[in-house]
Amino acid sequence: MKFNKPIQLLAISAASLLAASFLSACSTLTVDFVYVTSAKAAGPNNYGEVNVFEINSESGRMRQIVTSPFPSGGRNPVAEAVSPDEADLYVVNRDDNSIVQFAIGSDGKLYPQNTVNTPGIFPLAVSVAGNFLYVLDTYQPLPTCNPASPCSGSIGVFPILSTAQAAALTPPQPADTLGTPVVNTSISASYWPLLLSGAAASDVFVPTAITVASSGSVYAAGYDSTTNLGYVFGFTTGSDGTLTAIPGFPVAIGTRPSAIASDATGSYLYITDSTQNVIYGFQINGGALTALTGSPFATGAQPGAIVLDATGKYAMVANTQDSNISVYSVSAGNLSRLGTYTTGTQPVAIGIDPSLNQYVYTANFLGNNVSGFQLNATDGSLLNSQFSPSTASANPTAVAAVTHGGTKK
Repeated sequence: MKFNKPIQLLAISAASLLAASFLSACSTLTVDFVYVTSAKAAGPNNYGEVNVFEINSESGRMRQIVTSPFPSGGRNPVAEAVSPDEADLYVVNRDDNSIVQFAIGSDGKLYPQNTVNTPGIFPLAVSVAGNFLYVLDTYQPLPTCNPASPCSGSIGVFPILSTAQAAALTPPQPADTLGTPVVNTSISASYWPLLLSGAAASDVFVPTAITVASSGSVYAAGYDSTTNLGYVFGFTTGSDGTLTAIPGFPVAIGTRPSAIASDATGSYLYITDSTQNVIYGFQINGGALTALTGSPFATGAQPGAIVLDATGKYAMVANTQDSNISVYSVSAGNLSRLGTYTTGTQPVAIGIDPSLNQYVYTANFLGNNVSGFQLNATDGSLLNSQFSPSTASANPTAVAAVTHGGTKK
């Protein structure tokens, strides 16, 4: 059958409207963008990559956007964080001692802005709170330390510049640019060393994780390389970003702390131990820590990451060796295990969507993929998201997420 031209135009217009409606609906159904760093990438520079997934608000399906993945701007990206306004992503590249700032487009795309070097050597974790970024370095800076003659780790603090502060730089820079690292006046250097009081000179504190509680205290966990005993350091934060050690720290804890997280209210702190296969739980009292009555709480084998949902009702732990997630209910800080759910192989990072507090995802290092789940707010059970797991670049290492439709550049 052959249409005449007016009918053809009408049919084309209708099809165009339908397509536009479909695209608009797909855009509306994207609730969050999830950013997954991967340690390896093809090509001569061996740079890492950042895979960008959109989460469907109805099915939880994680699907890479069409231009994903993006270069991480360095080698071996191992950590990432989002600026407070959700307009920028900071990617930590371990082998380059660098943090790369990416502007986040309204479509989830990444646009590289600036690169800064961390104060120490081999950064491994990062946390953002207020207008500051806190980075955990494996070693203090040269010439104090080097990989051939290692010493204990350190914390560096970067101010996150406002629009006006960044515009005042020469040349002007975009908002959320990382400023000059904050100076530790006690040692006239831009870092805070993590030193074990009374330890032998050969003892090296190996940091593993950092978090900033909403109450403002900074906690860094790790272990003594000689004794294999775990510790956690605690600091209060000044309005200028400076850190002040809390009396009584470092606190001995387990043997191999591996991950750390606090609840949204800043009332409780949780530290996983990958050797003892437990979670240590504490109540935070003015920065000091008091062990919870039921602590420690059992996990699966080699817990490597932990996250709490925004309501504080549930905690979720990625068990690296078991390739699964343990879900816990939270009552007065204490944890009760509800169930265990299979992920891809060797999950090393876990997150929960910031928009609906409903979708959980893990970066699976040996599986080269990302697992997605829907969290049941009533009973804490997890349901596999549609088409989970989703393929990622080789050896994914970290996850971060922003709300679709949030403040973007």
